[in-house]
Amino acid sequence: MGVRTLGAAVAVLLAAAVASQSLAAEDPGRLRRKALRYVEPLPAAMPGAESDTPARIELGRRLFHEPRLSINDTQSCSSCHRLDGAAGVDNLPTSPGARGEFGTRNTPTVLNAGWQIAQFWDGRAADLADQAGQPILNPVEMGMPGAAAVVAKLRTLEGYPEAFAAAFPGDPDPLSFANLGEAIAAFERTLVTRDRFDDFLAGDDRALGEPELRGLKLFMGLNCVSCHDGPLVGGGLFANLGQYAPYPNQEDTGRLAVTGKEEDRLAFKVAPLRNVALTGPYFHDGAVASLAGAVKMMARLQHNRELADAEAADIAAFLGSLSDKGRAGPP
Repeated sequence: MGVRTLGAAVAVLLAAAVASQSLAAEDPGRLRRKALRYVEPLPAAMPGAESDTPARIELGRRLFHEPRLSINDTQSCSSCHRLDGAAGVDNLPTSPGARGEFGTRNTPTVLNAGWQIAQFWDGRAADLADQAGQPILNPVEMGMPGAAAVVAKLRTLEGYPEAFAAAFPGDPDPLSFANLGEAIAAFERTLVTRDRFDDFLAGDDRALGEPELRGLKLFMGLNCVSCHDGPLVGGGLFANLGQYAPYPNQEDTGRLAVTGKEEDRLAFKVAPLRNVALTGPYFHDGAVASLAGAVKMMARLQHNRELADAEAADIAAFLGSLSDKGRAGPP
């Protein structure tokens, strides 16, 4: 064999080896094993669900959809956290309250919310029950003047005194503002979604297509999993936005307003990515319309990486596999 022939043969073998490694790197089984180091399927039920009763869940469902919990009987929890075919949001940058005034932050989804480290973008509510009462008393949102006014109003509404008594048996004062929050939390703990990514993690090699597999590989290769991990692929910690470049909106200081600590300036709860393809627009201020655009911005701000359009599209395709199988496609 001549030198040229030998060289050509070696080049072919090297090319075959590289191709083989590339295929192996995108093999579903290998990607699954790597992914399971960082993420996990959603458990069957949210923490606290073991104590929820049918009566408490039904009361919470009714309260969640009750517009009379607002100052002018026009606004309910479901006005912004829509469940009528939507993914627990209204798909607006920010949402209008009972009097038509818009808030300053994007409405997060209530789907799977009980697995998060805390509630609201700045984490000011410890759990679902704490979160449930705050919009009712917020002057921009539902506008009720105080907890006592909410309780007094509920006492006049047909069926509520009896429903609270059934939901909280043994409580000497079942119709209370605290129990309102507990009931809504019980209902929200039923809002668990199931998606194709869980199927993939459980061993279904055909659950994800080629663009989604490429996107998952990129997602892990960029180390997005350093923050977006756990069962929600996020929602488990707070992080400062703008590690390598400033976020355009510098007015909202994030968690700083809650803790008073300068190191929490522009710190927000890491967004959980379950159903993210259905919950745009994106970021705490709803400033980015497309999922691919949000992916490119995060790569630039947090990882100092400029993604090509094709790379962002593949990551967005992977994120689409986190959408609940019972809900429609992207808005």
